[in-house]
Amino acid sequence: MTTSGHDAAHSLPGGALQATGIAAGIDGAGFAPGRYDTMQYRRCGRSGLMLPVISLGGWETYGGYRGAEVAEACLRAAFDLGITHFDFANNYGTPPGNSEIVCGEIIRRDFPRDELIISSKAGYRMWPGPYGEWLSKKYIIASAEQSLRRMQLDYFDIFYLHRPDPHTPLEESLGAIDQLVRQGKALYGGVSSFSGAHFADSVRIVREGRLAPVTIHQPYYNLLRRTIEWDLLPQTERAGTGVIAFCPLASGLLTSKYLGGIPADSRAALRWGEEATSQRVNDRDLEVVRGLNEIAQARGQSLAQMALAWILRLPTVTSALIGASRPEQVVENVGALKNLEFAPEELAAIDALTKARP
Repeated sequence: MTTSGHDAAHSLPGGALQATGIAAGIDGAGFAPGRYDTMQYRRCGRSGLMLPVISLGGWETYGGYRGAEVAEACLRAAFDLGITHFDFANNYGTPPGNSEIVCGEIIRRDFPRDELIISSKAGYRMWPGPYGEWLSKKYIIASAEQSLRRMQLDYFDIFYLHRPDPHTPLEESLGAIDQLVRQGKALYGGVSSFSGAHFADSVRIVREGRLAPVTIHQPYYNLLRRTIEWDLLPQTERAGTGVIAFCPLASGLLTSKYLGGIPADSRAALRWGEEATSQRVNDRDLEVVRGLNEIAQARGQSLAQMALAWILRLPTVTSALIGASRPEQVVENVGALKNLEFAPEELAAIDALTKARP
């Protein structure tokens, strides 16, 4: 008896469902079936890429001061809530690169790759000698290859220039991203921590050179550090580039965590050291945070939820990139989506506490 084309498509080795594009038979079994019902997604600038308004990163946490068990619990909790974007870099974890190793194994084993946006970056020091950091083509291409091997991936959805390089011509660095895109090792290119002027130069260079566009910018942005509002966001909006804010909770300062002191199990206690902690958790910022907490309570939100909602008030912001050391933190942060609206008087009160001038 012959097998019809329809039947053949559903009898491939390993149970791979060719007709639905489900890769390697991993169909998301075990994850929440309604995971896309409540998450919001925004278009990344003028590209076709859609990102969840809350994304999850592995910076100091996974493969750093938290191990594989915590990483898996947080990744699964995030995906169950519709978070499809997981963000890494070559230097994340302890030792550098360990976050990609730990999370890459979890993603390869358990997650449906075609439902995910996975990003990585290159720019900070990774190995000895003159080729182990910054943004030369030599370093970027080597870093991307290493990151792909660590994560056991064929390609990244987004690959970033992690920081500006004062010495390497932008043409060279952006040309390296273009090469990765043309080779199929990255689908989209991005930059991180570029000033408005540096970003504008990048846009001009890729247009003149017909290189892969700068699809996304990842800047530092939160209620305590608002510089990008006047320096960068007018440039990204003009260029049609998406924006994903990193450290939207100021490394935990914009949560209730530090209102009563430094918890023993916090990043401040475990990772930063006394001097760095005193710089990040200072009296001036804590006074502002206490005032913001009062506004959040009046809104019926936690401070973290209000801080994320405040960032997402801007239509030019595609996503806010959170970190989490417990699944419960992921759940709380996604709860911000229940109230993204601000009354004029609330914004005025927040501005009175936080708004600086250029």
